[in-house]
Amino acid sequence: MPYFESTTDNTHLHFVDYGPVSGPVIVFVNSSYLSTEMWEYQMLPLAAEGFRCVGLDRRGHGRSEDVWDGFDLDTLARDVGALLDQLDLHDVTLAGHSFGTVEVVRYLTLGGGERVARAVLVSGVAPGPARSSDHTQGLDPELIRAFNETFRQDRAKFFTEGADAFFARHLPGPTVSDAYVAHMVDLCQGATARAATALNDLLPSLNLAPEMAKIDCPVLVVHGSADASAPLDLTGRRTAALIPGATLHVYENAGHGLFATHADRLNEDLRTFTRT
Repeated sequence: MPYFESTTDNTHLHFVDYGPVSGPVIVFVNSSYLSTEMWEYQMLPLAAEGFRCVGLDRRGHGRSEDVWDGFDLDTLARDVGALLDQLDLHDVTLAGHSFGTVEVVRYLTLGGGERVARAVLVSGVAPGPARSSDHTQGLDPELIRAFNETFRQDRAKFFTEGADAFFARHLPGPTVSDAYVAHMVDLCQGATARAATALNDLLPSLNLAPEMAKIDCPVLVVHGSADASAPLDLTGRRTAALIPGATLHVYENAGHGLFATHADRLNEDLRTFTRT
């Protein structure tokens, strides 16, 4: 089972590396709570087609080491960079989902872009959902903090009760089975309580808007019109407007979990964008 050590504090981090070494490289950065298994409908078919698909289990997630420290955004972004350095990857398409988009943005703006040719931000919480001086329509930070406290009290209930909305199962379009939803809820429990709550605690003050103008590689923003976890107007649409030259693809009636419900469409976007 492949592991490497974080360059910041020697945390043991698990990664997967599928497909031919010589193929076009896509590096997948996971959502909060989830491991690389969330990308099965992307990594397996794309690797079979000749893409090199690499994924990282964030510290405290999946099969990576359970630690107390290192959940500040710079360290998380540097963990992503350490994986790219470890495998000596170049011309990378860096694809993040949900909180993973935050790590992608910060990695690019920390100066790590020499290995990255392009980025895909899927159902992102970037640039941040909270109200700020330059985002007056955002969510009240105190409401986010109250949600975080509820989450601490019963993570299992949050994952279970939020699953249908996560996949927008109440709307017409492609869906997922009850068994798959239960599987994803179980995967969310694979993140430690420390890791899960630490990421949530970053959200009330998260504001990447000032640094997004620094991104100088092509960026594709993919977002569902019915995303309840990261509403389109608060996140995806703002991201596309803030990053110079970014392209926005909106999937109608798709929720936060479009990587599963709209896997075929997302895969086609990844294929096309990676080959540009």
